[in-house]
Amino acid sequence: MSGDFDAIRDSGSSEETQLVRLLEEKIKSLQIEIENLRKELNYYKAEMEKMLSPPLIEAVVLDVLPDGRVLVRSSSGPNLIVNVASHIDQTLIKPGRSVALNQRGSIILEVLPQKEDPIIKSMEVVEKPNVHYSEIGGLEEQIMELREVVELPLKNPKIFKEIGVEPPKGVLLYGPPGTGKTMLAKAVATESNAVFIHVVASEFAQKFVGEGARIVRELFEMAKRKAPSIIFIDEIDAIGAKRIDIGTSGEREIQRTLMQLLAELDGFNPLDNVKIIAATNRIDILDPALLRPGRFDRVIEVPLPDLKGRIEIFNIYLKKMKYSGDINLERLAQLTEGFSGADIKNVCVEAAYVAIRDGRNAVTMEDLIEAVNKINVKKKRMENIQERREKYS
Repeated sequence: MSGDFDAIRDSGSSEETQLVRLLEEKIKSLQIEIENLRKELNYYKAEMEKMLSPPLIEAVVLDVLPDGRVLVRSSSGPNLIVNVASHIDQTLIKPGRSVALNQRGSIILEVLPQKEDPIIKSMEVVEKPNVHYSEIGGLEEQIMELREVVELPLKNPKIFKEIGVEPPKGVLLYGPPGTGKTMLAKAVATESNAVFIHVVASEFAQKFVGEGARIVRELFEMAKRKAPSIIFIDEIDAIGAKRIDIGTSGEREIQRTLMQLLAELDGFNPLDNVKIIAATNRIDILDPALLRPGRFDRVIEVPLPDLKGRIEIFNIYLKKMKYSGDINLERLAQLTEGFSGADIKNVCVEAAYVAIRDGRNAVTMEDLIEAVNKINVKKKRMENIQERREKYS
């Protein structure tokens, strides 16, 4: 009888233990759920605070006063003298730095990170072009001069300090269209380890007053931050033409942009490891101030290739192509007198099309001669159109 009672008591005890365990597990799961809900509540509270908090006003620091207050130009309009919040590092507040003010505009709450204009940022060539000096024919002298002016000061600046001279700041490439000015700049970008910044001068011409000068200033600031760097300004005649006393408001704005460029090239702030390459087809219309020493110290002519240069250019392009039979490079060079490097490339492309139209997968000498004749006809047609334009303009 007592044994039965003990068995019943043991079974009741085990049921209670199981119940307690179930309740403990339930409590744990509820505690976890409460913790998750608390986190979710805190998240939504923080989001509500963000949505309800007043917006901050952006301002630019103009000056730091002796008493620690700061003179700023507010984006909402007026210049203000404001205090600095105690958690802000005073050493970060410098003229030109962007800061955030509270809604009343009475205190600096945050120092904003340095920002770059998207237009300026897009000018940096992130993926360098795959062009080497060995792929440029007939310009050995120009390549040597360019390397002396641009690459040598960046790679070995000590030699100039030892001799006691300042390295050249920039080089101007000039010559007819298609002679390889831009290709030379691409080769510099590939061969050097410097940051390469490419800009077409017409991008400096903006419709708002002062915008062009601002872009020039910020472009050079970015180049200095990322030095060693190379700035390549293509078609510089777009903003570098001779200045005139009378002109439209647009022309005056371009002149202001040119003056800012001149100031950056030869101003109080040294360019250090920043080199400038510019290119133009019309050196005759450039402002004399651009050409004086101290700005573009080296002016390099990139002429139409001579006979030897044309042979080298044909050899460079034909190495990449599949051809059959003998190719007489000297004869091709004689037939293409007055052709630029771009014209010779066009001859090779046109010869490839002749072969494709005939159902062949290789170019012959006859294809190249036919392509030369076709490009010659196009060149003469374009020259006639140009003569007519000049006649009636």
